[in-house]
Amino acid sequence: MALPTHELVAPNFDPAPDAPLFFRTACIPDNSAYPAHTHTWGEFVYSFSGVMEVRVGGKTYLAPPQYGLWLPPDLEHQGLSRYESVHCSLYISGALMHRFPDKPCALHVSSLVCALLAHLRQYPITPPYSDESMRLLQVLVDQLANADQLDSYLPSSQDPLLTPILSLLEEHPADNRPLNQLAALAHTTERTLMRRARRELGISIAEWKQRLRLVKAMPKLEAGEKVESVALEMGYSSASAFIAMFKKHLGVTPDEYRRRFSGEGN
Repeated sequence: MALPTHELVAPNFDPAPDAPLFFRTACIPDNSAYPAHTHTWGEFVYSFSGVMEVRVGGKTYLAPPQYGLWLPPDLEHQGLSRYESVHCSLYISGALMHRFPDKPCALHVSSLVCALLAHLRQYPITPPYSDESMRLLQVLVDQLANADQLDSYLPSSQDPLLTPILSLLEEHPADNRPLNQLAALAHTTERTLMRRARRELGISIAEWKQRLRLVKAMPKLEAGEKVESVALEMGYSSASAFIAMFKKHLGVTPDEYRRRFSGEGN
């Protein structure tokens, strides 16, 4: 997949000692990227639609809408947007940062967090914040600090056995070859491949492939493609099997997802 070609301007601000929290939203055009940058804030970043994509060093962190990404302070990172979307960021400084992990990760977005973020998007706040706004942001911090953590929704690996297989599936998500045939491509055994995936990815190849298909399917659904067509493109023999997988991961059907998220970036 080609890299984004439109470079955005990285946010430029300094933390105020009397305001340890800062919230912003931004409309992001498709095929765009922020330059690699650092800041002294910790940052929770969330996309209201599609898949959040952030690069840290040689690793890419992905998060669908039920997850956001936590980025510790002073960590060089680059945000990417393959499709038009609306992102928001909660910047955290001072002692509040120490409630969060010291390495980047995905944080689960509960229904309460989702509602808080939607409220802040609909009713923007600007500093200096009122006491009411600060209390709202503090609730958001409390919820995120206790959220379930995930290294990355779609983990990556530079392992020589896994890399060719993951690259193949990334390029051809509809590939339905069984595990033993995938192992043969890497000149290894099925058992070795299973162990390596668990060690390097933390999930099985089958689970990784489902997550990949979900990540690939979401922008197609947002673009208005029919569920049946997307299901076939993702390698499913029937729409019902695709719908079941989609609901298992996101808690909504593809049509419900489209109604909920489609057009929010416009």
